[in-house]
Amino acid sequence: MTTALLPTATAGSLPKPSWLAEPETLWSPWKLHGQELIEGKQDALRLTLDDQNRAGIDIVSDGEQTRQHFVTTFIEHLSGVDFKNRQTVKIRNRYDASVPSVVSTVSREKPIFVDDARFLRTLTQKPIKWALPGPMTMVDTLYDGHYKSREKLAWEFAKILNQEARELEAAGVDIIQFDEPAFNVFFDEVNDWGIAALERAIEGLKCETAVHICYGYGIKANIDWKNTLGTQWRQYEEIFPNLQKSNISMVSLECQNSRVPMNLIELLRGKKVMVGAIDVATHAIETPDDVANTLRKALKFVDADKLYPCTNCGMAPLPRHVATAKLHALGAGAKIVRHELSA
Repeated sequence: MTTALLPTATAGSLPKPSWLAEPETLWSPWKLHGQELIEGKQDALRLTLDDQNRAGIDIVSDGEQTRQHFVTTFIEHLSGVDFKNRQTVKIRNRYDASVPSVVSTVSREKPIFVDDARFLRTLTQKPIKWALPGPMTMVDTLYDGHYKSREKLAWEFAKILNQEARELEAAGVDIIQFDEPAFNVFFDEVNDWGIAALERAIEGLKCETAVHICYGYGIKANIDWKNTLGTQWRQYEEIFPNLQKSNISMVSLECQNSRVPMNLIELLRGKKVMVGAIDVATHAIETPDDVANTLRKALKFVDADKLYPCTNCGMAPLPRHVATAKLHALGAGAKIVRHELSA
Protein backbone atom coordinates (compact mmCIF):
# COMPACT_ATOMS: atom_id res chain seq x y z
CA MET A 1 0.00 0.00 0.00
CA THR A 2 1.01 3.60 -0.58
CA THR A 3 2.45 5.55 2.34
CA ALA A 4 1.58 8.93 0.77
CA LEU A 5 -0.58 11.29 2.80
CA LEU A 6 -4.17 11.63 1.51
CA PRO A 7 -3.86 8.97 -1.22
CA THR A 8 -6.51 9.49 -3.88
CA ALA A 9 -8.78 6.82 -5.37
CA THR A 10 -12.01 6.41 -7.32
CA ALA A 11 -15.13 4.82 -5.86
CA GLY A 12 -16.00 2.70 -8.87
CA SER A 13 -16.70 2.89 -12.58
CA LEU A 14 -15.19 5.27 -15.10
CA PRO A 15 -16.59 5.95 -18.60
CA LYS A 16 -15.72 3.42 -21.28
CA PRO A 17 -14.25 4.47 -24.65
CA SER A 18 -16.97 5.03 -27.26
CA TRP A 19 -15.54 2.29 -29.48
CA LEU A 20 -16.09 -0.28 -26.70
CA ALA A 21 -19.59 0.59 -25.44
CA GLU A 22 -22.27 3.26 -25.80
CA PRO A 23 -21.18 6.36 -23.83
CA GLU A 24 -23.17 7.60 -20.81
CA THR A 25 -25.20 4.39 -20.69
CA LEU A 26 -25.54 1.79 -17.94
CA TRP A 27 -25.79 -1.83 -19.12
CA SER A 28 -24.56 -0.74 -22.57
CA PRO A 29 -24.02 -3.72 -24.90
CA TRP A 30 -20.50 -4.28 -26.17
CA LYS A 31 -19.65 -2.96 -29.63
CA LEU A 32 -16.99 -5.64 -30.16
CA HIS A 33 -17.17 -9.42 -30.15
CA GLY A 34 -14.93 -12.45 -29.67
CA GLN A 35 -11.20 -11.86 -29.63
CA GLU A 36 -11.71 -8.21 -30.58
CA LEU A 37 -13.75 -7.72 -27.41
CA ILE A 38 -11.05 -9.31 -25.27
CA GLU A 39 -8.38 -7.07 -26.79
CA GLY A 40 -10.70 -4.05 -26.64
CA LYS A 41 -11.26 -4.53 -22.92
CA GLN A 42 -7.52 -4.74 -22.33
CA ASP A 43 -6.99 -1.58 -24.37
CA ALA A 44 -9.65 0.13 -22.25
CA LEU A 45 -7.83 -0.96 -19.09
CA ARG A 46 -4.65 0.64 -20.42
CA LEU A 47 -6.51 3.86 -21.21
CA THR A 48 -8.31 4.13 -17.88
CA LEU A 49 -5.03 3.49 -16.06
CA ASP A 50 -3.37 6.25 -18.10
CA ASP A 51 -6.24 8.63 -17.29
CA GLN A 52 -5.85 7.94 -13.57
CA ASN A 53 -2.06 8.30 -13.69
CA ARG A 54 -2.27 11.64 -15.50
CA ALA A 55 -4.80 12.91 -12.96
CA GLY A 56 -2.56 12.02 -10.01
CA ILE A 57 -4.70 9.17 -8.67
CA ASP A 58 -2.59 7.20 -6.19
CA ILE A 59 -4.68 4.03 -5.79
CA VAL A 60 -5.79 2.92 -9.24
CA SER A 61 -8.63 0.66 -10.36
CA ASP A 62 -9.93 -1.04 -13.47
CA GLY A 63 -12.66 1.59 -13.79
CA GLU A 64 -14.95 -1.42 -14.39
CA GLN A 65 -13.94 -1.36 -18.06
CA THR A 66 -14.46 -5.09 -18.53
CA ARG A 67 -18.00 -5.25 -17.09
CA GLN A 68 -21.33 -3.85 -18.17
CA HIS A 69 -22.67 -3.31 -14.66
CA PHE A 70 -21.22 -3.34 -11.15
CA VAL A 71 -23.62 -6.05 -9.93
CA THR A 72 -25.07 -8.05 -12.81
CA THR A 73 -21.77 -8.77 -14.56
CA PHE A 74 -20.67 -10.72 -11.49
CA ILE A 75 -24.02 -12.45 -11.13
CA GLU A 76 -24.21 -13.57 -14.75
CA HIS A 77 -21.18 -15.79 -14.21
CA LEU A 78 -22.83 -17.73 -11.39
CA SER A 79 -24.81 -20.93 -11.74
CA GLY A 80 -28.30 -21.03 -10.25
CA VAL A 81 -29.31 -17.68 -11.78
CA ASP A 82 -31.52 -17.57 -14.87
CA PHE A 83 -31.18 -14.42 -16.96
CA LYS A 84 -33.98 -15.46 -19.34
CA ASN A 85 -36.52 -15.96 -16.56
CA ARG A 86 -36.70 -12.29 -15.61
CA GLN A 87 -38.99 -10.67 -13.08
CA THR A 88 -39.74 -7.05 -12.25
CA VAL A 89 -38.68 -5.98 -8.77
CA LYS A 90 -38.21 -2.65 -7.01
CA ILE A 91 -34.50 -2.05 -6.53
CA ARG A 92 -33.48 -0.24 -3.34
CA ASN A 93 -37.20 0.51 -2.77
CA ARG A 94 -36.72 3.14 -5.45
CA TYR A 95 -37.34 2.03 -9.03
CA ASP A 96 -38.65 -0.98 -10.93
CA ALA A 97 -36.23 -3.07 -12.97
CA SER A 98 -36.34 -6.32 -14.92
CA VAL A 99 -33.90 -8.64 -13.15
CA PRO A 100 -32.75 -12.28 -13.41
CA SER A 101 -34.13 -14.99 -11.15
CA VAL A 102 -32.47 -17.28 -8.65
CA VAL A 103 -33.81 -20.72 -9.61
CA SER A 104 -31.46 -23.11 -7.80
CA THR A 105 -28.40 -23.22 -5.53
CA VAL A 106 -26.02 -20.41 -6.48
CA SER A 107 -22.35 -21.21 -7.00
CA ARG A 108 -19.22 -19.88 -8.67
CA GLU A 109 -17.82 -22.32 -11.21
CA LYS A 110 -14.67 -20.36 -12.06
CA PRO A 111 -12.93 -17.01 -11.34
CA ILE A 112 -14.76 -14.00 -12.74
CA PHE A 113 -12.50 -10.92 -12.62
CA VAL A 114 -9.20 -12.54 -11.67
CA ASP A 115 -7.66 -12.57 -15.16
CA ASP A 116 -8.54 -8.88 -15.60
CA ALA A 117 -6.97 -8.04 -12.24
CA ARG A 118 -3.85 -10.03 -13.09
CA PHE A 119 -3.57 -8.12 -16.39
CA LEU A 120 -3.96 -4.74 -14.66
CA ARG A 121 -1.29 -5.77 -12.16
CA THR A 122 1.20 -6.17 -15.03
CA LEU A 123 0.58 -2.56 -16.08
CA THR A 124 1.29 -0.73 -12.83
CA GLN A 125 3.29 -0.73 -9.63
CA LYS A 126 0.68 1.40 -7.87
CA PRO A 127 -1.76 -0.07 -5.34
CA ILE A 128 -4.85 -1.52 -7.04
CA LYS A 129 -8.37 -1.34 -5.64
CA TRP A 130 -10.91 -3.78 -7.06
CA ALA A 131 -14.66 -3.47 -6.53
CA LEU A 132 -17.07 -6.37 -6.06
CA PRO A 133 -20.81 -6.15 -5.43
CA GLY A 134 -21.74 -6.59 -1.78
CA PRO A 135 -23.98 -9.49 -0.68
CA MET A 136 -27.00 -7.36 0.24
CA THR A 137 -26.87 -5.32 -2.96
CA MET A 138 -26.62 -8.54 -4.99
CA VAL A 139 -29.75 -9.84 -3.23
CA ASP A 140 -31.53 -6.57 -3.96
CA THR A 141 -30.75 -6.83 -7.70
CA LEU A 142 -32.44 -10.22 -8.19
CA TYR A 143 -35.72 -12.06 -7.90
CA ASP A 144 -35.26 -14.97 -5.47
CA GLY A 145 -37.53 -17.88 -6.35
CA HIS A 146 -35.35 -20.50 -4.65
CA TYR A 147 -34.07 -19.50 -1.20
CA LYS A 148 -37.05 -17.22 -0.47
CA SER A 149 -34.94 -15.50 2.18
CA ARG A 150 -32.84 -12.40 1.62
CA GLU A 151 -30.58 -13.35 4.50
CA LYS A 152 -29.97 -16.93 3.34
CA LEU A 153 -29.21 -15.79 -0.20
CA ALA A 154 -26.86 -13.07 1.11
CA TRP A 155 -24.85 -15.66 3.06
CA GLU A 156 -24.52 -17.82 -0.06
CA PHE A 157 -23.31 -14.80 -2.01
CA ALA A 158 -20.88 -13.92 0.80
CA LYS A 159 -19.24 -17.33 0.47
CA ILE A 160 -18.95 -16.92 -3.30
CA LEU A 161 -17.54 -13.39 -2.95
CA ASN A 162 -14.97 -14.67 -0.50
CA GLN A 163 -13.76 -17.21 -3.06
CA GLU A 164 -13.36 -14.47 -5.67
CA ALA A 165 -11.77 -12.03 -3.22
CA ARG A 166 -9.13 -14.52 -2.13
CA GLU A 167 -8.10 -15.10 -5.75
CA LEU A 168 -8.08 -11.36 -6.47
CA GLU A 169 -5.76 -10.89 -3.50
CA ALA A 170 -3.48 -13.62 -4.85
CA ALA A 171 -3.49 -11.84 -8.24
CA GLY A 172 -2.00 -8.72 -6.64
CA VAL A 173 -5.01 -6.61 -5.62
CA ASP A 174 -4.24 -4.40 -2.61
CA ILE A 175 -7.75 -3.26 -1.63
CA ILE A 176 -10.93 -5.23 -2.23
CA GLN A 177 -14.02 -3.05 -2.05
CA PHE A 178 -17.60 -4.25 -1.69
CA ASP A 179 -20.26 -1.96 -3.14
CA GLU A 180 -23.27 -1.79 -0.83
CA PRO A 181 -25.63 1.05 -1.80
CA ALA A 182 -28.36 -1.12 -0.26
CA PHE A 183 -26.80 -0.30 3.13
CA ASN A 184 -28.29 3.20 2.79
CA VAL A 185 -31.82 1.81 2.56
CA PHE A 186 -32.37 -1.38 4.58
CA PHE A 187 -31.02 -0.31 7.96
CA ASP A 188 -32.56 -3.06 10.09
CA GLU A 189 -31.27 -5.76 7.75
CA VAL A 190 -27.83 -4.15 7.62
CA ASN A 191 -27.53 -4.28 11.39
CA ASP A 192 -29.20 -7.69 11.73
CA TRP A 193 -27.18 -9.60 9.11
CA GLY A 194 -25.81 -7.32 6.36
CA ILE A 195 -22.55 -6.39 8.09
CA ALA A 196 -22.10 -9.98 9.28
CA ALA A 197 -22.50 -11.23 5.70
CA LEU A 198 -19.91 -8.68 4.59
CA GLU A 199 -17.49 -9.95 7.22
CA ARG A 200 -18.02 -13.48 5.85
CA ALA A 201 -17.05 -12.15 2.41
CA ILE A 202 -13.70 -10.83 3.74
CA GLU A 203 -12.88 -13.87 5.85
CA GLY A 204 -9.22 -14.85 5.65
CA LEU A 205 -8.13 -11.85 3.55
CA LYS A 206 -4.85 -10.16 4.43
CA CYS A 207 -5.26 -7.22 2.05
CA GLU A 208 -7.18 -4.05 2.90
CA THR A 209 -10.96 -4.27 2.62
CA ALA A 210 -13.49 -1.52 2.00
CA VAL A 211 -17.23 -1.04 1.82
CA HIS A 212 -18.63 1.63 -0.49
CA ILE A 213 -21.97 3.11 0.62
CA CYS A 214 -23.33 5.92 -1.53
CA TYR A 215 -26.57 7.46 -2.68
CA GLY A 216 -26.22 5.95 -6.14
CA TYR A 217 -25.27 6.85 -9.68
CA GLY A 218 -26.38 10.23 -10.97
CA ILE A 219 -29.45 8.79 -12.69
CA LYS A 220 -32.95 10.27 -12.46
CA ALA A 221 -34.35 7.66 -10.03
CA ASN A 222 -31.55 8.32 -7.57
CA ILE A 223 -31.68 12.10 -7.93
CA ASP A 224 -35.46 12.06 -7.39
CA TRP A 225 -34.96 9.95 -4.26
CA LYS A 226 -32.34 12.32 -2.89
CA ASN A 227 -34.79 15.19 -3.32
CA THR A 228 -37.13 13.48 -0.85
CA LEU A 229 -34.53 13.13 1.92
CA GLY A 230 -34.82 16.61 3.39
CA THR A 231 -32.17 19.06 4.44
CA GLN A 232 -29.97 16.50 6.20
CA TRP A 233 -29.12 13.02 4.92
CA ARG A 234 -28.54 11.00 8.08
CA GLN A 235 -28.79 7.47 6.68
CA TYR A 236 -25.16 6.75 7.57
CA GLU A 237 -25.99 7.36 11.23
CA GLU A 238 -28.05 4.15 11.29
CA ILE A 239 -25.20 1.83 10.34
CA PHE A 240 -21.84 3.52 11.01
CA PRO A 241 -21.68 2.54 14.70
CA ASN A 242 -21.82 -1.17 13.81
CA LEU A 243 -19.49 -0.74 10.84
CA GLN A 244 -16.99 0.92 13.15
CA LYS A 245 -16.95 -2.29 15.22
CA SER A 246 -16.55 -4.53 12.15
CA ASN A 247 -13.41 -5.98 10.58
CA ILE A 248 -13.77 -3.87 7.42
CA SER A 249 -10.67 -1.70 6.99
CA MET A 250 -12.17 1.25 5.12
CA VAL A 251 -15.53 2.92 4.53
CA SER A 252 -16.29 4.91 1.37
CA LEU A 253 -19.01 7.55 1.63
CA GLU A 254 -20.56 10.43 -0.28
CA CYS A 255 -19.76 14.00 0.80
CA GLN A 256 -19.42 16.36 -2.19
CA ASN A 257 -22.58 18.44 -2.82
CA SER A 258 -24.51 16.10 -0.53
CA ARG A 259 -26.52 16.92 2.56
CA VAL A 260 -24.65 14.42 4.69
CA PRO A 261 -23.61 16.10 7.96
CA MET A 262 -19.83 15.81 7.93
CA ASN A 263 -19.71 15.07 11.65
CA LEU A 264 -21.22 11.62 10.98
CA ILE A 265 -17.69 10.56 9.99
CA GLU A 266 -16.87 10.75 13.70
CA LEU A 267 -18.93 7.55 14.09
CA LEU A 268 -16.19 5.74 12.13
CA ARG A 269 -13.31 6.94 14.31
CA GLY A 270 -10.40 4.54 13.91
CA LYS A 271 -11.37 3.39 10.42
CA LYS A 272 -9.83 4.60 7.18
CA VAL A 273 -12.39 6.77 5.39
CA MET A 274 -12.67 7.30 1.64
CA VAL A 275 -14.26 10.74 1.52
CA GLY A 276 -16.28 11.40 -1.63
CA ALA A 277 -15.08 14.83 -2.81
CA ILE A 278 -16.35 14.59 -6.41
CA ASP A 279 -20.08 14.81 -7.23
CA VAL A 280 -20.97 12.21 -9.86
CA ALA A 281 -24.57 13.45 -10.30
CA THR A 282 -23.64 16.61 -12.20
CA HIS A 283 -21.62 17.57 -15.27
CA ALA A 284 -20.28 20.59 -13.41
CA ILE A 285 -16.57 20.10 -12.81
CA GLU A 286 -15.26 20.79 -9.33
CA THR A 287 -12.30 23.09 -8.92
CA PRO A 288 -9.30 21.88 -6.93
CA ASP A 289 -10.37 24.36 -4.23
CA ASP A 290 -13.83 22.76 -4.07
CA VAL A 291 -12.21 19.40 -3.42
CA ALA A 292 -9.78 20.89 -0.91
CA ASN A 293 -12.62 22.53 1.04
CA THR A 294 -14.46 19.21 1.36
CA LEU A 295 -11.30 17.50 2.59
CA ARG A 296 -10.61 20.24 5.12
CA LYS A 297 -14.10 19.79 6.58
CA ALA A 298 -13.63 16.02 6.76
CA LEU A 299 -10.29 16.41 8.56
CA LYS A 300 -12.16 17.71 11.59
CA PHE A 301 -13.57 14.21 12.06
CA VAL A 302 -10.97 11.81 10.63
CA ASP A 303 -7.23 11.71 11.18
CA ALA A 304 -5.15 12.78 8.19
CA ASP A 305 -3.39 9.42 7.95
CA LYS A 306 -6.79 7.73 7.57
CA LEU A 307 -8.36 10.07 5.00
CA TYR A 308 -8.51 8.91 1.38
CA PRO A 309 -9.89 11.51 -1.09
CA CYS A 310 -12.27 9.78 -3.48
CA THR A 311 -15.28 10.21 -5.77
CA ASN A 312 -18.84 9.98 -4.43
CA CYS A 313 -19.67 6.99 -6.63
CA GLY A 314 -18.94 5.61 -10.09
CA MET A 315 -18.81 7.90 -13.14
CA ALA A 316 -19.84 5.56 -15.97
CA PRO A 317 -22.94 7.64 -16.87
CA LEU A 318 -20.87 10.82 -17.32
CA PRO A 319 -19.22 12.03 -20.55
CA ARG A 320 -15.65 10.86 -20.60
CA HIS A 321 -14.15 14.36 -20.79
CA VAL A 322 -16.18 15.41 -17.75
CA ALA A 323 -15.09 12.38 -15.72
CA THR A 324 -11.46 12.95 -16.69
CA ALA A 325 -11.62 16.62 -15.64
CA LYS A 326 -13.17 15.59 -12.32
CA LEU A 327 -10.32 13.13 -11.74
CA HIS A 328 -7.81 15.92 -12.31
CA ALA A 329 -9.68 18.14 -9.83
CA LEU A 330 -9.56 15.33 -7.25
CA GLY A 331 -5.82 14.88 -7.67
CA ALA A 332 -5.13 18.62 -7.58
CA GLY A 333 -7.40 19.27 -4.59
CA ALA A 334 -5.77 16.52 -2.56
CA LYS A 335 -2.37 17.97 -3.44
CA ILE A 336 -3.38 21.36 -2.02
CA VAL A 337 -4.38 19.90 1.34
CA ARG A 338 -1.39 17.57 1.37
CA HIS A 339 0.91 20.58 1.09
CA GLU A 340 -0.99 22.36 3.86
CA LEU A 341 -0.60 19.39 6.18
CA SER A 342 3.07 19.01 5.37
CA ALA A 343 3.68 22.68 6.13
